[in-house]
Amino acid sequence: MSELKRTPLFNLYEKFPSARCIDFGGWELPVQFFGIQKEHEAVRTKAGLFDVSHMGEFIVTGTDAEQFIQHMTTNDVTKLNLNQAQYTLMCYPDGGVVDDLLVYKISNTQFMLVVNASNIDKDLEWLQKHITGDVTIENKSEQTALLALQGPNAEKILSRVTNDDIHSLSPFRFIQQATVCGAEVLLSRTGYTGEDGFEIYCPSEDACKVWEGLLNASEPEELSPIGLGARDTLRFEARLPLYGQELSKDITPLEASLGFFVKLEKGEFIGSKALAEQKQQGVTRKLVGIEMIDRGIPRHGYSVVVDNKNIGEVTTGTHSPTLKRNLGLAILDIDYTKLDTEVWVEIRGKRLKAKVIKAPFYKRPKVKKEGE
Repeated sequence: MSELKRTPLFNLYEKFPSARCIDFGGWELPVQFFGIQKEHEAVRTKAGLFDVSHMGEFIVTGTDAEQFIQHMTTNDVTKLNLNQAQYTLMCYPDGGVVDDLLVYKISNTQFMLVVNASNIDKDLEWLQKHITGDVTIENKSEQTALLALQGPNAEKILSRVTNDDIHSLSPFRFIQQATVCGAEVLLSRTGYTGEDGFEIYCPSEDACKVWEGLLNASEPEELSPIGLGARDTLRFEARLPLYGQELSKDITPLEASLGFFVKLEKGEFIGSKALAEQKQQGVTRKLVGIEMIDRGIPRHGYSVVVDNKNIGEVTTGTHSPTLKRNLGLAILDIDYTKLDTEVWVEIRGKRLKAKVIKAPFYKRPKVKKEGE
């Protein structure tokens, strides 16, 4: 059995006696530090600090780099300004998803791609297989650590450890060569929790200094370390997809209700023909939210049925820590995706009633700025 990989922060986990690590796609990562429910609530009400250094970072460079990424991804990378980031997807020719990722425009001839940890090798091989023109790809994943600071107090905490102008940093924008806790970093404002927040990309050797610097700069209980468990429940409530569940080689972006990030009008890209045909004909299934009416929790892989007919399956489900309801995301036959449609989820041999509801389940409250 191969040894699990560890992030540069692994030795700091032992400072939290209740931290519990699991095998996550070949990485030994904390599922929780002091309890998923408490960690979830901390991010929704205060702030949380995530070690997501297992994510992959590729640097794509060359005079043809933009054209190459345009061909490989579904979104329109030509719309990016310098120091702007974009959510996008890579597809197979049949429209199934290779991975979902972020693209950062560093210069006119250089971009950073941030990919899912479990897909690093697959994505790199896929990209290199399709290189044409003046393009080079460097895998910087091992040399790069990534910390995510998320929650309503994220900006306030970060402002104590940087002199960079983070207050005017808009969502999906970033600062190159920012300084955080004395380390030079790439600092972006995106997130995977439904809350405001920042991503801090730094050299692996600086990760511990940044992690401890942020925790030391916060007041007691103002900032908490957060594990994978709460990361999943937070992103789920905001209907942010997880590769392998809401997205896969068998689920297209259109079926996953991510059509906004598929720019067919930009011209040909890998998967564009299949996706154009699917859009024209109409999808035959779609990702929707469901809420349990009967008592039970929908889980990934559970079948959804109507009149003894299997109409789909749950991709993610849990008891929502914020809303205190049993909710799920499910990919269902299109005929059963209207709001309030009653369906049945098979849970441990029983069929329990649920209904289709709006998703995302949670949207963060708008905070009024001074003068508004």
